[in-house]
Amino acid sequence: MAASFSFASSKSLLGGRRSDGVSGLGFRQPSDLRRLSSSAIQISIRRWASLPARRLEVRAGGDKFGKHFEVTTYGESHGGGVGCVISGCPPRIPLSEEDLQFELDRRRPGQSRITTPRKETDTCRILSGIHEGMTTGTSICVFVPNTDQRGHDYSEMSIAYRPSHADATYDFKYGLRAIQGGGRSSARETIGRVAAGAVAKKVLNMYMGTEILAYVSQVHKVMLPEGVVDNETVTLDQIESNIVRCPDPEYAQKMIEAIDAVRVKGDSVGGIVTCIARNVPRGLGCPVFDKLEADLGKAMLSLPATKGFEIGSGFAGTLMTGSEHNDEFYMDEHGNVRTRTNRSGGIQGGISNGETIYMRIAFKPTSTIGKKQKTVTRERQETDLIARGRHDPCVVPRAVPMVEAMVALVLLDQLMSQTAQCGLFPVNPALQQQIAPDPNGTLLTPKLV
Repeated sequence: MAASFSFASSKSLLGGRRSDGVSGLGFRQPSDLRRLSSSAIQISIRRWASLPARRLEVRAGGDKFGKHFEVTTYGESHGGGVGCVISGCPPRIPLSEEDLQFELDRRRPGQSRITTPRKETDTCRILSGIHEGMTTGTSICVFVPNTDQRGHDYSEMSIAYRPSHADATYDFKYGLRAIQGGGRSSARETIGRVAAGAVAKKVLNMYMGTEILAYVSQVHKVMLPEGVVDNETVTLDQIESNIVRCPDPEYAQKMIEAIDAVRVKGDSVGGIVTCIARNVPRGLGCPVFDKLEADLGKAMLSLPATKGFEIGSGFAGTLMTGSEHNDEFYMDEHGNVRTRTNRSGGIQGGISNGETIYMRIAFKPTSTIGKKQKTVTRERQETDLIARGRHDPCVVPRAVPMVEAMVALVLLDQLMSQTAQCGLFPVNPALQQQIAPDPNGTLLTPKLV
């Protein structure tokens, strides 16, 4: 069969045979192209009986995360709802909507005066993948309805671009955008991440006792001094004891005051979230392109408003010498190989070493503010904009569960990859021990619950 199409153009494209022998879209030699001056493009597509049929597929990216524990988020800020589809979840995991709701409640808007006043309960429904309280191994679909949309708040922003927001770049990329609520650029998209992260957290904790905690360590110029919080002992209760999610009460109050100071002026501030992962299995991460810190960096920088990521000593490590920075090894009382310091942040050579993983993520000030700013319209006219709507004066308190969720997704995905490659046969007991009081514990042995 054959088909022909004609397009007006100042350049010429020829149907030709590709190097693999299949007839399709292709070019002749560059010298042939230069001799062509026709203003029309003629494309011919033929299927030869002697060759197998092949399909040309263009796949748009941006909605999926993970290779083995794969999460697809969907929905927009002012649409009917948001959520996620989880593929690859292990079967026979006890799971309920309450497990997810606990994390979603930490993320939801309207929690306090220092978050957006939008009122959403973010009540989730699990639509598939669960039977009698257990995961079935099939896809899990989670849905959260939107109930407090106010599209009229975005009338000015439908015409003029918010400075430093995704309004302009979505137009540049797609030629149109969902105006109300910012569409997919809204932080409501992260509901799907947090729901999926709740599942990942549960699997990791059942398997190895892995615990993931994040907290606010800086708001604007209020910085939590190093050493005030012990990353080996800090608890969720300490983090959740105040509205800014800083585990130190004194600095938490200073951070709240810093947010209040800009909130009443219609302005915003940024900050830093610190995240730790304890009891992480050794061996997670792959050499070269799939290093564990590379996956964590991508995960963190995919969150809205993120502008920086560092792990372990981070940029401060550049001020040290090798002898100062190196984490020396020693044998602990249980015969485990450990490091005396942890400037590597629990990862060496892109692979987890069993020590606590810790990282810091920088979030910019919220771009939608109530102060007059210079901008341009979609018709390329300069104008002034005072943005309306309900927005966080500082995103970091609500970013804490988002960060935890993305870390959990990365760790579980890498754990499943490690199990698939290195868990098929008995491990080498001389080298692949986990850090545990029991010296007979071997690599990737599930914790019995």
